Amino acid sequence: MSAATGAHATRALEADIDKPILRACGVVKRFPGVLALNNIQLDLRCGEVHALCGENGAGKSTLMKVVTGQLQPDEGEVTYKDQPVRFDTLQDSEAAGITMIHQELNLVPHLTVAENIFLAREPKTGWFVDRKRMEADAQIFLDRLKVDIKASDLVLSLSVARQQMVEIAKALSLNAEVLIMDEPTSALTESEIDQLFDIIHDLRRQGVAIAYISHRLQELSRIVDRVTVIRDGGYVWTKPFDDVSVDDIVAAMVGRSLEQQFPERVSRPTDHVIFEVKNLSGAKNCKNVSFNLRRGEILGFTGLMGAGRTETARAIFGADPRLSGDVMLEGKDITVASPVDAIKAGIAYLSEDRKLNGLSLKMTVKENITMANIEAVVRHGLIDNTAEAQAARASVTKLGIKTPSIDQVVRNLSGGNQQKVVIGKWLFRESRVLFFDEPTRGIDVGAKFAIYQLLDQLANEGIGVVMITSELPEVLGMTDRVVVFHEGEVSGIFETSKTNQEEIMQYASGVKRMTM
Repeated sequence: MSAATGAHATRALEADIDKPILRACGVVKRFPGVLALNNIQLDLRCGEVHALCGENGAGKSTLMKVVTGQLQPDEGEVTYKDQPVRFDTLQDSEAAGITMIHQELNLVPHLTVAENIFLAREPKTGWFVDRKRMEADAQIFLDRLKVDIKASDLVLSLSVARQQMVEIAKALSLNAEVLIMDEPTSALTESEIDQLFDIIHDLRRQGVAIAYISHRLQELSRIVDRVTVIRDGGYVWTKPFDDVSVDDIVAAMVGRSLEQQFPERVSRPTDHVIFEVKNLSGAKNCKNVSFNLRRGEILGFTGLMGAGRTETARAIFGADPRLSGDVMLEGKDITVASPVDAIKAGIAYLSEDRKLNGLSLKMTVKENITMANIEAVVRHGLIDNTAEAQAARASVTKLGIKTPSIDQVVRNLSGGNQQKVVIGKWLFRESRVLFFDEPTRGIDVGAKFAIYQLLDQLANEGIGVVMITSELPEVLGMTDRVVVFHEGEVSGIFETSKTNQEEIMQYASGVKRMTM
């Protein structure tokens, strides 16, 4: 029996799947200069998983914020349990039984897991918080997820994937009747995704209505009952998942079939080595790593989570201490003791968490693009606004950044356009080698295509491009060679055209490794 068939065979056994519990009818939401939602329709039924699909900026998150009271609609209405509702705050919707797990984690890092799960809802004995009971109750929800996390652990000690599981445990503790999941698997491993899907199946059998937002369309067949597509803030269609294919969904979202998810490559690798690393060891999970990067090629880094890909890039960039090894740019040794040294040498690292480490979200597009090379637009000790604006407009044009103006606050851009702003920042610095860490994480298929085209363009211009990714189709579709990591070491290096997913996984899992 297929994964899809198995999933659908278990759906909603204890609930009336034809009964909508939540509806959005004719919802319109306007922002200055932008019609974010235009006559949107959505209904969620008890005991179903309903996928909400669309490109970044299509209006998915805006719609969910309207449903949960974080935004108020300008027109239309939301009904819950057959009654019109207008929640004033997120807390109001949670109290009514509607809970949302956001793509950006909303945890307090210096508190424990239990304190985060029951934040502002702590059980008390008299005037005091009953910590023993709180930890015991939190552990129940963690154990339901089958994750090795203790309720007493500090959140800051957990990986991003484990923090995501804490968010899910927190949602479970609220006993939601409607659960909204915004990109819940974006930072999870395959085994953690399996655990999450088991929980989703359990919740569906209990009659919970689940709205599921994900750009990882291939995983939808395992859990989804119906799918709604929105494009440019407008409603396209709602259909049973059994009646459509992933390619149908992509075509409705962006007008391009899934077979065209990777652009035709323009760049071609030469024999000229522009960047080389020899016997690099770092303080964090980087052991005796060696590789080189040729002009015109896109080099892939891949491996399982925690394999050492990111740690290697951070050691090269000076973000983590380097213990030994040599780094050469255009045949010359360079010394990198800090990110400042790397930036001066022409090396840039684009973090997998662009919002935390790549952007200043409250600053404008213009300010973000010039911040890494601000001296280039300073005249007589002051920022030359004209020069800064010219530099920003040039980046917006070159990279195809969709923004109302260069004075738009970056946090208001879609994920794909935020990623382009980060790239623009480092190109304005005239970086010669760019490490892209999960450059397409959390962005939709249309924005991915644009990022792929941009990486190819950069490689074609002679800029060194290293793509760190855990998505094997992305490795095979966009790289010329791939460096496979296992437990902090390079286990294999392959010409991409001469390998496949199975071989890469054998080396990534340690079943095989290259001989020296």
